[in-house]
This record gives sequence, C-alpha cells and structure tokens, in this order.
Amino acid sequence: VAALAGLLVGIPTLRLRGDYLAIATLGFAEIIRIFFLNIDYVGGAAGMQVSHMTTWTSAFICLFITVLVIVNFTNSRHGRAAISIRENEIAADAMGINTTYYKVAAFAIGSLFAGVAGALQAHNFYIINPTNFGFLKSFDILIYVVLGGLGSLSGSVIAAVFLTIISTYLQDYPSTRMIIYSLVLVIVMLYRPKGLMGTLEITDLFKRKGGGSNGKQ
Repeated sequence: VAALAGLLVGIPTLRLRGDYLAIATLGFAEIIRIFFLNIDYVGGAAGMQVSHMTTWTSAFICLFITVLVIVNFTNSRHGRAAISIRENEIAADAMGINTTYYKVAAFAIGSLFAGVAGALQAHNFYIINPTNFGFLKSFDILIYVVLGGLGSLSGSVIAAVFLTIISTYLQDYPSTRMIIYSLVLVIVMLYRPKGLMGTLEITDLFKRKGGGSNGKQ
C-alpha cells in the first residue's frame, strides 16, 4: 500500500524538482494524515490499537534486508541510472536513460521501506496514531539524510543512530531537542554541506586507508 502511495505522489510530481518536489511530498503527507484523522474505522484522532509484534530480532532483520536491497540496487545498472539522474537529470536524459521510469521507481521503493518502518513502529508501541506522522517526523528523517550525506547509505544509518540516541536522552525536553536538531542542521550546512560522509561509504574509508598504507610501503 505504501509503495502504491509512492506511485500516486510520484507520477503527478515528476515535473517538479528540488525544493518544490520536497514541498509536494510534504503536502501529500499532510493530506494523508488529515484523511486518517477523520476515518473512524482506523480510530480517527485517537489512533488504532494493534498487537505487539515488533521485536529487536524482527527490527534487525528488516533493517538488514533493507540495507541489502538498497546496496544491491545502488550497485546495479538501475542504481547507476538513478545516481546519474541525481547528479544531472538533463545529461542522464540525453544519454537515453528513462528518467520518468527511474524517478517513479525511486518513489515506490522509498515508500515501500517507509511503510515497513511504519509497521514496525506501530507494532512496537501497540498503537498507531496519525499525529505521530506529522511534519516533525518528516523533519527527523530529513535530518538523518542530510547529516549523514545525501549520497551515503552508511552515513544515513550513522546519523540516524546518533540522533536517535540524542533524542532518547531529550525526551523530556521536546523544545530543546528541536533546537539541537536545528543547530546540527545549520552547522552541517556551513561546514559539511555534503554531510558527514558525503557520497562515501564506510567501506570506501577502509579502502583508502589500505591503499595509503600500501603506497607508503
């Protein structure tokens, strides 16, 4: 269902780019949230109670599968095409890459894993509430990606773990948490505009160190 929602928002917003595309996706998220707030079948504003099915094991397995799929997709022919669109859509289109197809596919794949994450969260806290998926949740995910690096999967994972730990210790101070998040975002934009890892992965760092030591020898 989440993947289908990604298709619904991806197809009509293909003409948009950059900030305008982000605004459109945020607007679509708000539409969905307000929609479920007014549906009594799923509990409306009170939310819907669900069984506790999420465990550390299931969460880790889902995380492992997610990372494995994204890594394999990125290293595949389709992933290279998606990266070329990210770097320069006009050049990718000139080289014969079907930009429409890959942009819609990116929306669908991202929405699929977002749906998996939402299901895990709901079955971990016994209840799923539309108010838990507002603008602040989108802001959290945006910070994970920007802080880790827009082109780095491992960087996003590191940023998510780091900021989640900080958020856990600041649960009693929600306003302070948002101030820290904003400061982190501003500092990263000033000193590391590409994020902590940029477009590099952790494996690339080890390769560089290994290459450097071999060169010295």
